[in-house]
Amino acid sequence: MRSLLSRMATILVAACLLLTCQALTAPQRAAAADPGYLMVHFTGEGSTNQQMYLSHSTDGLHWNDLNGSGMVLRSPVGTKGVRDPAIVRSPDGSKYWIIATDLCIDCGQTWSQSINNGSRSLVVWESTDLVTWSQPWLLNVAGAIPDGRNAWAPEAIWNPATNDYVLYWATNVPLNGVTKHRIYYARTTDFRTITTPQTYIERPGAQEIIDTQIIEVPSGIGSYRYVRASGDGQITLEGSNSILGTWTSLGNLSGIGLTGSMVEGPMWMKFNGTDKWALYLDQYASGGGYMPVLTTDPSNPAAYQKQTSGSYNMGVDKKRHGWILNMTAAEESRVLARWPNTPANRLQSYNFQDRYVRHTNFDVRIDPNVSPAQDSQFRLRTGLAGSGTVSFESVNFPGYFLRHSNYDFQLAYNDGTTQFADDATFRQVAGLADATWSSFQSYNHPDRYIRHYAYQLRLDPITNATGRSDATFRVTS
Repeated sequence: MRSLLSRMATILVAACLLLTCQALTAPQRAAAADPGYLMVHFTGEGSTNQQMYLSHSTDGLHWNDLNGSGMVLRSPVGTKGVRDPAIVRSPDGSKYWIIATDLCIDCGQTWSQSINNGSRSLVVWESTDLVTWSQPWLLNVAGAIPDGRNAWAPEAIWNPATNDYVLYWATNVPLNGVTKHRIYYARTTDFRTITTPQTYIERPGAQEIIDTQIIEVPSGIGSYRYVRASGDGQITLEGSNSILGTWTSLGNLSGIGLTGSMVEGPMWMKFNGTDKWALYLDQYASGGGYMPVLTTDPSNPAAYQKQTSGSYNMGVDKKRHGWILNMTAAEESRVLARWPNTPANRLQSYNFQDRYVRHTNFDVRIDPNVSPAQDSQFRLRTGLAGSGTVSFESVNFPGYFLRHSNYDFQLAYNDGTTQFADDATFRQVAGLADATWSSFQSYNHPDRYIRHYAYQLRLDPITNATGRSDATFRVTS
């Protein structure tokens, strides 16, 4: 009997732990055993800065840029730029999404154009492991809003009351004689289809609201289960016991000297294993990027404390409007292994030393004077297959690797299949024409090597001196 009771207690504890993990969805998890934090963000203006970047922290205050400060995902859809990303984890941890604004300022649209006739869609990526991501798709969220003119700053939170996600974002709409940004919401289970959008947050008169993010607060802290921080001319705090219920104004952060004219883009983070939160704010007015303010009660504006500049470090890249995920040990291990700070390198031809391996329209060849230079830059990753191998990931198209198909080479997106991994993996050996250089032997066709022929990259058996020269390269920065 005692053994049975013990087993029942163990089951109940495990169930409670699981339910706790499922309930704390924004940020998702904050257990004492969780080792670190992952921030997804963009870094500024321009086509390469308005993409997806990742940073990692072990304490929530000192951040290291991943991937050598390079982008980790690049959008090829819509405006081909992305801002304001959020990471969504499913309650059981089996699936992840990144949702982001489809926006590329000064690389396709001006601010005025994006405000009044911008993309009505969000950009969405999906993953089952937080490291291998699908190709992105566009989710039209504002097209069903009469005269909706854009879709900005998306967020999502799991709603246990309806067993789906509340997806919310800002859209500029003329309504009741006032054209301004309001927050709309829709419900979804898969970020591919949504319910009809409804108004979620509207401020009085001409007051706009664009950025808002919700956190779930454990019971016993404050008076509300949910607290949201919004950029609406101030950093305004509100509380509610239901995501889609009535929200009560709690005040703003102007009392601690942080006004909406200084900061925007509120981003929550709960410290692992303790009832303490950081609310990161983007210092857009000064161009300073994110700064943290700390609190033990998210619902009390007076409880927030600004931090001295020496008490935190945001890393090399500027961090702009993003999202922070509390990672499990397994998630952290996968993320750090996928995006180490591997330097960018080039592959110089041995017998045409003014030429380098480069991609152009996803074909691969050797060329001189490559422009843009990033087209000839790759990160030599740990091989996607086997051990002691390498794979070549593009710097300016992250997730795309050099891959052979029918012995021809292309720059292709990693679809996560075994066939792709095999085709994109090579063994780096002593140069066939000069042992101080390198040659690259195919993993799944070991009788063939990477070589150029008529300046095109091929996978060929090497049988003569010309072939050995064509198959020899220098890895150089």
